[in-house]
Amino acid sequence: MHAITIQQPGGPEALVWADVPDPVPGEGEVLVEVAASAVNRADVLQRQGFYDPPPGASRLPGLECSGRIAAVGAGVSGWAVGDEVCALLAGGGYAQRVAVPAGQLLPVPPGVDLVTAAALPEVVTTVWSNVFMVAGLRPGETLLVHGGASGIGTMAIQLGKAVGATVAVTAGGPDKLARCKELGADVLVDYREQDFVAAVRDATGGAGADVILDIMGAKYLSRNVDALAVNGRLAVIGLQGGVKGELNLGALLAKRAAITATSLRARPLEEKAAIVAAVREHVWPLVAAGRVRPVVHAAFPMRDAAEAHRVMEAGTHVGKLLLTV
Repeated sequence: MHAITIQQPGGPEALVWADVPDPVPGEGEVLVEVAASAVNRADVLQRQGFYDPPPGASRLPGLECSGRIAAVGAGVSGWAVGDEVCALLAGGGYAQRVAVPAGQLLPVPPGVDLVTAAALPEVVTTVWSNVFMVAGLRPGETLLVHGGASGIGTMAIQLGKAVGATVAVTAGGPDKLARCKELGADVLVDYREQDFVAAVRDATGGAGADVILDIMGAKYLSRNVDALAVNGRLAVIGLQGGVKGELNLGALLAKRAAITATSLRARPLEEKAAIVAAVREHVWPLVAAGRVRPVVHAAFPMRDAAEAHRVMEAGTHVGKLLLTV
């Protein structure tokens, strides 16, 4: 089969469309004939040499895909050859075929075409596990989403609104903020021009955000704590602003607040399966009803993954970038 390989770390040109051996599904796995994959920030980091796959995972990039089941391994029930699926992966999505643990499969939801479904697994599992399973966002609370125009952000806005939360977002520039508003965001903060701490306090009568979903890490750490409400929860899922920051524990203590930091890729299979099952139970009905939809900026032929990475790094997109086979 053909797949995108990384011959050596580097720029987008390091992504090479090449012949590689076909994957073979092991016990508890299925083989998926890939229709599409999607670009995630983690793929860029892997290409640059900063984010290796976990032990035992495919060395090929790609953390999600959609397609049809081509073969079913031993010990798998509930799935059959020909089923249209999308899947959460630890790697291997930038390829014509990929072996997937059965617990990380989701059926393509009604109303979503097979290619577009590739935009769902990573963002939905990330948002649901962090904002709802860990941070416990509840109706009537305020959710602050950093990077509201990203793939993660566009999904977080929709899911926050779907459960009855007020959603505040940060994004760069009026065009991105306008798209966030279209998706339901209530409070729009241009991080280039505004202080998100002051904006969130103003919007909440001084209370602050109950839950913050953060992709920046160290750069926003102290300001995120300032923006939290009493009993607030900060969920850190990215480190675009650095890995080491100073934390005022007194401020955290005074607010009885909590900080969690999670990644999804290296979690044990049973944890991923539990998250995927929760998504199927709670989010798939919202997608089927049209209340939550994947937001796709553009699709590229998979062999042109380098161009998709250039768009990702330029930061001009809104929503997801897809790679089609």
